Amino acid sequence: MAPESTERTIGQLVADATHDVQGIVKGEIALAKAEVAQGAKKVGVGAGLLAGAAFVGLLGLVFLFHTLAQVLAIWLPLWAGYLIVTVLMFVVAGVLALLGKNALQKAKPAPEKAIAQGKETVAALKHRG
Repeated sequence: MAPESTERTIGQLVADATHDVQGIVKGEIALAKAEVAQGAKKVGVGAGLLAGAAFVGLLGLVFLFHTLAQVLAIWLPLWAGYLIVTVLMFVVAGVLALLGKNALQKAKPAPEKAIAQGKETVAALKHRG
């Protein structure tokens, strides 16, 4: 009987390395998916909050501005009261739009950590190879 060799063959080493690289790549893909999902969730929450705020604000502002136009009609013609209120409504809408745009820009759905980790892995593999 020949003594059993404890040394591994090149084929076994390559198979193990391939398995390890596949595990690393799968882990990085899972990380990227998690980051994208987290960013998308923030975008969804921001958009939902903006839509809810717009709806509730619209309901309240319709009555408030109608009342304000009627109050202004005490001193001005009715059409002037409505014109002033209309301009005010457009200003408020512009401010809300800017706030919503800023909230959506702060969300980062790109998988930055996974991309950085992937670059490090490629650099490490190139360095060793």
